[in-house]
Amino acid sequence: MIRKILITLFSIVLLFILTIVMFLNFSSQFGKAPSKEDTAEFEKLPYYSDGKFQNLIPTNMDMDFWESVKLLPEFFKNDPTRKPDFQFPYDRVDSLQLTKNSLSRLIWFGHSAFLLQMDGKNILLDPMFGDVPAPHPWLGKKRYAASLPIEVEKLPEIDLVLFSHDHYDHLDYESVQKMKDKTKEFYVPLGVGSHLKSWGVAPEKIHEMNWWQEAETQDLFLAFTPTRHFSGRGLGDRFSTLWGSWVIQGNKEKIYFSGDSGYGSHFKEIGEKYGPFDFAMMECGQYNEKWKDIHMMPEETAQAAVDIQARAMMPIHWAAFTLALHTWTDPVERVLVKAEELNMSIIVPKIGSEIQISKEMQLGEKWWIKP
Repeated sequence: MIRKILITLFSIVLLFILTIVMFLNFSSQFGKAPSKEDTAEFEKLPYYSDGKFQNLIPTNMDMDFWESVKLLPEFFKNDPTRKPDFQFPYDRVDSLQLTKNSLSRLIWFGHSAFLLQMDGKNILLDPMFGDVPAPHPWLGKKRYAASLPIEVEKLPEIDLVLFSHDHYDHLDYESVQKMKDKTKEFYVPLGVGSHLKSWGVAPEKIHEMNWWQEAETQDLFLAFTPTRHFSGRGLGDRFSTLWGSWVIQGNKEKIYFSGDSGYGSHFKEIGEKYGPFDFAMMECGQYNEKWKDIHMMPEETAQAAVDIQARAMMPIHWAAFTLALHTWTDPVERVLVKAEELNMSIIVPKIGSEIQISKEMQLGEKWWIKP
């Protein structure tokens, strides 16, 4: 009997291990690593060495093993302050509202995902529309909102999609599957094109960008600018693709999309080269003192908006998922205080509401406070 039990247990463990191995090796979620030809080109860059992209500023990515082990229970702890304890408020968007017009406007989907309409173009920024920011639903926590403001299928034809990096909360396999046939062009960091190609995006639609590289397309000006972060979707591929932020300029307005970043001197460099900006979407969420080199604290977010010379800013990278240990409202509460101190105009729109860039920015209702 004991022998049979042991054989059964061993078989279950072996099956579990085989399932994990198969998933890691064959799941489309992980994308595909850059080719040898691509990496040979990356080797010519001053910030690529030993098969990895490097941050321009020394960045601590190491955490003591035992420190990481101690944090694991905290991540899985059911802390009610880390997600809304009331029905999450958001506005629904009708497809008729998205008819192209001359105004530059944004629709926020939560976290870092936006629809930008500028000069008659439909542009998606980090369009992560999935329920869970992970390669499998069991590996992450669900989106706060019951649904998206508008389903992907009801979005108009997309002229441009811009990705900041390849992490799951920014680049989502299922979302790309839904968008690829209705999108004209994808602009991505170096190496990220390999993921898209493996997911069926036509190579001629993909444009990979280097730090400080500029492009003009469809009467818009784009620049891909540095951040202080990292990349990777699977085991052993950290730093294999580039990460960064975007400058987007139309006929009248110029905006900045920060992607993910720790605070650093690169923000002033971007401001001096491309500022001032009419509007900036600035990372403000999923931070911790232990990893502040790669995710800004809220006070640094407000200062970074000053550094890039933004007329007005909006905190992003929050209000959709729980990916850190702080309360879900901590980002907005802290950044509001610092923005006021720095005399930085700030807005915190409800998910799904329309943001008109040319209008005077006003804070509006504090929708994140429990009614």
